Amino acid sequence: MEENREKIIKAVESHKKNTCTTGDILQDLGMDSSSGFIALESELKSMEKDMELVRGANGTWLTRKQADIYEGKLSVNKKGLGFIDRENGESVRIESADQNSALNGDTVLYRCPPWDIYGEVVKVLKRAHTKVVGTIKGSRRLRFVPDDEKLADKRIKLTVPEGFNLVEGLKVQCAITTYGKNTLDLTVEKIIGHKDDPGVDILSILLEHDIEPEFPEEVMEETMRIPQTVSEEEKAGRRDLTGEITVTIDGDDSKDFDDAVSVVKNDKGWLLKVSIADVSHYVTEGSALDKEAFKRGCSTYVTDRVVPMLPHQLSNGICSLNPQVVRLTNTCEMQVDENGVVTEYHLYPSFICSTERMTYHNVNLILDGDAELCARYAHLGTLFTDLADCADAIRRHRTAKGAIDFDSNEAKIVVDEMGNPTSIELRERGHAERMIEDCMIAANCSVANQMKWADLPCVFRIHEEPQAKRITNFQRAAAILGHKLVLGKSAVHPLELQQYLNSVKDTPEFPVLSMMLLRCMQKAKYDPNCVGHFGLAEEEYLHFTSPIRRYPDLIVHRMLRKYVYEGCTDKHQIVKDEGLMQEYSEQSSVRERASQDAEFACDDMKKAQYMEDHIGEVFEGIITTVTAFGFYVELPNTIEGLVHITTLNDDYYVYDEYRMQLYGAGHEKVYSLGQQVKVVVLAASRETGNIDFGIFKGRKMKKPSKRNKIEERKPSYSARKPASQRRKPRADRSDKHSFRRDRKKTGGGYARNKKQSERSRRKPKGKA
Repeated sequence: MEENREKIIKAVESHKKNTCTTGDILQDLGMDSSSGFIALESELKSMEKDMELVRGANGTWLTRKQADIYEGKLSVNKKGLGFIDRENGESVRIESADQNSALNGDTVLYRCPPWDIYGEVVKVLKRAHTKVVGTIKGSRRLRFVPDDEKLADKRIKLTVPEGFNLVEGLKVQCAITTYGKNTLDLTVEKIIGHKDDPGVDILSILLEHDIEPEFPEEVMEETMRIPQTVSEEEKAGRRDLTGEITVTIDGDDSKDFDDAVSVVKNDKGWLLKVSIADVSHYVTEGSALDKEAFKRGCSTYVTDRVVPMLPHQLSNGICSLNPQVVRLTNTCEMQVDENGVVTEYHLYPSFICSTERMTYHNVNLILDGDAELCARYAHLGTLFTDLADCADAIRRHRTAKGAIDFDSNEAKIVVDEMGNPTSIELRERGHAERMIEDCMIAANCSVANQMKWADLPCVFRIHEEPQAKRITNFQRAAAILGHKLVLGKSAVHPLELQQYLNSVKDTPEFPVLSMMLLRCMQKAKYDPNCVGHFGLAEEEYLHFTSPIRRYPDLIVHRMLRKYVYEGCTDKHQIVKDEGLMQEYSEQSSVRERASQDAEFACDDMKKAQYMEDHIGEVFEGIITTVTAFGFYVELPNTIEGLVHITTLNDDYYVYDEYRMQLYGAGHEKVYSLGQQVKVVVLAASRETGNIDFGIFKGRKMKKPSKRNKIEERKPSYSARKPASQRRKPRADRSDKHSFRRDRKKTGGGYARNKKQSERSRRKPKGKA
C-alpha cells in the first residue's frame, strides 16, 4: 500500500502544478487495464481523504507541497492566536477562526504559501488532548469552566453520567467526545476533589497534562511478580564490582538512586566508573511495564510529590541502588587523563553493592573540610577529593571546547502539610552537584560515541544550533544593554557564546543576558540520528544515566544489551529497531515537554499562592521582558510578575520595539531590560498563576478591581517610527483644563481655545 502511494506521489510530482490528471498517473504507472484504472481510482480517493493528494483545477491532482499544504504542530497563546514553526522562515500565524477544530498542541495540516505568514488548518492529524480538567461553578445553574485558558472561548456541552453528583467547587476530569470548530462536547469521567482540598490543585494540573499518578492494574500485577533481591543466576555474565568503594550522591529527599560512582587515582590520571541501574533487565520489551513507561515517557517532579515513570516497587526498590545491597548495573568505565580527556572507555554489564548513600549537602561539607563528616566517612578514603579533581578536569576540558553554562536560577518551594507554600528561595548548587553532573555527561558522551560509530539503533539527545534570526535579535538586545556580542561570519560556535557570557558574568546585566541567550537556543530533544549537542559542545550525546526516570535511557540500556553485550547481527531486527527509535524519540520528546509544562504550571501556581499573602509589600527586582502592554519584573527568588502599562499613570508610555523599552512621552522616563526597580504587589491569583506588580512610589497603590481588566495592547503604529518622527500625544481628556498650564508657552492658548470651542458648539436639531 505504502509503495503504491509513493509511486503515485512521484508521478504527480513529475508534472507541473495543475496539469496531472488521473490518466497521466495511469500512464506513468504503466497501468492500462480497466481493473488497474478502478484500483487507481480507489487509491486516489483514499489518498485524497488522508490529504496525501489534493484535487486541483479541472480535476487535476496536486501533492501537498504543490497545494501549499504542510504538516506542523499548532501552538495557541492565551489570546487564541495560533502559531506553527517553520524550519526556514517566520512562524505561520493561524487566527482563531482559521484553526477549525484544532487545539493547542495538535499535529495538523495547514495551508500557507512559503511567502505568506498567515495560514489555515485544513486537517487535524493527531490530537494532543483527549481530556479536559476544570471546575464546576455556579450556585443555581452549574457550569463547567476549563482550567486551560486557551479553551475559554469554546462553547462546552457537558454530559454527566449517572452516579456523578456535581456541586459547586468540584474539580472534574472530562473526556472530549466531539471536537467542534467553536464547541467541545465533554463527558464527566472522574471527580478529582474539591478545589480547596489539600493537594487537589496540583493533582488537577497533573491530570490536565495527561500525567496519571495511578498505575493500571495489569502493570501493578506484573510489578508484584518481580523479586526484590538479585539471585545468583542473574549475576552470571556480569562483572563483580561489589568489592570496590562505590557511592550514590543525590538530594536529601531522593528515594530512587539510579547512578553510582567510583574513582581511583592512577599514573594515567583517574579511572572513573559510572554504574547505572540496569532497569532494562526488569522492564522487558513489550511488557505491560514497558508500554506504561513508554506512555509516561519520564517521571514528573512537582512541588510536593513525584509521579514516577515506574512503580515505586521498582523505582525505589529492586532498581534503586540502595546502600549495602546487591544491584544489577551497566557500567561505563573511563580512563580520564590529567587534562580531563577520556582517553579510553569500556562498557559492560555488572553488579555492585553501594558502600554509602551520600547527599549533595554532606559531600559539599566534606569537600569544605567538615571535621565531623570527614571522620564519619573516613572509611571511604580519598574518594571525594579524587572525584572532585577528576570531575573538575572533565569540566575544564568541556569548557575549553565551548560548553555553555547559563547558570540559571532554580526556585525551591517549601510547602507545609496542607500544601501551602511557606517559603520560596533559590536552590543551592554546590561543588558536589556539578561534580556528579560532569561524571554523568562524560558517561553519556562515551556511550553515544559507542552507539554512533558502531551504527547501532539508538535514541540520541540532540541540541541543534540556534537560528540566525534569534542570534541577531540577541545581538541587538545585548548592544542596547551595553554588552555587544561580536560573532564571526561563519556559523555561530558555542565557544563564542560561552566566552561572551564569561565576559559579562560580573555585570549587573548578566542575569538578563543569560536568560535572553538561553531563550535564543533551540529546545533539546530526542532523535534517532546523532547530530550533536550544541550547548554541551559535544558531537555525540545521549541519555544513559537515568533509566528509572527517563524512557530514552531505558532504551539505550536495551540496545546496549542487544547489540553490544549480546552481539546481535540480525539485519531484520536492526531495521525493525531503527523504525522503533523514531517512535520512541518523538513520544519521549512530547512527554518530556508535558512533564516540564506541568512542573512550570505547579511552580507558577504556588508562587502566586505565596504572593497572595504578600499583597501590598514592596520588593526589589530586575526587568526581564518589555512588551507593548508592560514589563515583567523578576525578584531574586525567581518570582516574576507583570507591571501592566495601565498602572504607569504618571505619564503616557510608548513601546520602543527596537530598543525594547517603554519611555514616557512627557517626562522621558524609561523602563528597559536589566533595570533594577522597586515594585509593590498589587494582586496574585493561584487559579491563573498570575502576579501583578506596580512601580513603588513611596505610598500605597490601589489594587486593580479585576484581573481581566489588565489586557495586552498591540503596539501602535507610531511606536515603530524613529523617535524624531513621533508626535507628542495629546493631553489626557480627563484633564479638561490641562491647556491652562501651557498658556505662557502657547501665547494666549486659553483665548484661542475658548473661541474655537464657541465656533464648534452645535446648534440644536430642528429648524433654524
